[in-house]
Amino acid sequence: MVSAIPLDKYADPAEKGAEEKTMVRSFIFEQGKLVGEDIDLDALRLIRADPGLYVWVDLDRPTEAEVKQVLEGVFSFHPLAIEDCVSLSPLPKIEDYEDYLFMVVHGVDFSKEEQFSTTELDIFLGKEFLVTYHTAALRSPLAVIDRIKQNPNNCPRGPDRLAHSIIDFLVDHYRPALEELRQEIQELENDLFDAPSRDLAKDILFARKELSQFRAIMRPQQEIISRLARGEFKMIRSHLLPYFRDVADNIARYDSDAVIYGDQLFLAFDVYLNRAQMGTNEVIKVLTILTAVTTPITVLGSWYGMNFHGMPELSAPGGYWVALIFTVVSTIVLMVYMRWKKWI
Repeated sequence: MVSAIPLDKYADPAEKGAEEKTMVRSFIFEQGKLVGEDIDLDALRLIRADPGLYVWVDLDRPTEAEVKQVLEGVFSFHPLAIEDCVSLSPLPKIEDYEDYLFMVVHGVDFSKEEQFSTTELDIFLGKEFLVTYHTAALRSPLAVIDRIKQNPNNCPRGPDRLAHSIIDFLVDHYRPALEELRQEIQELENDLFDAPSRDLAKDILFARKELSQFRAIMRPQQEIISRLARGEFKMIRSHLLPYFRDVADNIARYDSDAVIYGDQLFLAFDVYLNRAQMGTNEVIKVLTILTAVTTPITVLGSWYGMNFHGMPELSAPGGYWVALIFTVVSTIVLMVYMRWKKWI
């Protein structure tokens, strides 16, 4: 039995000060209760030998020495798993190492500049331990820690239930990211019908790129969670399978929403191209009308601009006024005809 440590020892990174950039947090649980927190590594090795306890270690932006001490020294994970953990992986994955599962999942977010980004979360899940590793601040582990702090006597019973809570929060945070993307698409559509600009095509293509990146992360992750929900791995107890199925349903729904948003962007880009083509057609129409209206002047000027000595019209009395009246009348008749045909 580990003596309880005051929960106020833990504080959020923003509250601890900017000088503390790396943290190794540890939480000890027994029968759904938090019984210890932030113990040293030597005590952590002893706790692992106690079958009645399980431990969660969260490596938040750790140093290389901390990674080596925890992943190699305390838990003795496979070198390949450690290598996959410390190396950024572009896609989610899951590996079964018999005694534990190694998972790579990704959280998503939009920055203030509306730039889509992902943050990798590596998870080692065993029968009596859970280890999480991330090199940037993640809301899902912090949300679970906050829940534990608020109710230390009603904590997840087992590492698999704790892993579910973290993954569930991570997937729930897809919704705000999708909502940001939906609002961005709505703004693009409004700009498209209000006053489309040349930069709008670039914005639409950029949004399509963001959506493609989102789906490239979410689809493989959906497959991983579905495998967890199907009971393929012995580390997930059978009574927790419905909980993972619920997470799989949520991520499937988000993927369906992403498909709809992709269709919206495709239609928006198609409308933009059609409007751009219509604008070009209007310009061509105006130029054609101007050419047609000036045709009488052009023909008459070209004909009499030859200035041959044998042309009797050049010396005819009142020839200038006859040519002028003919030009004006023919131009007016031509404009009336085009107006009647609704060409202008």
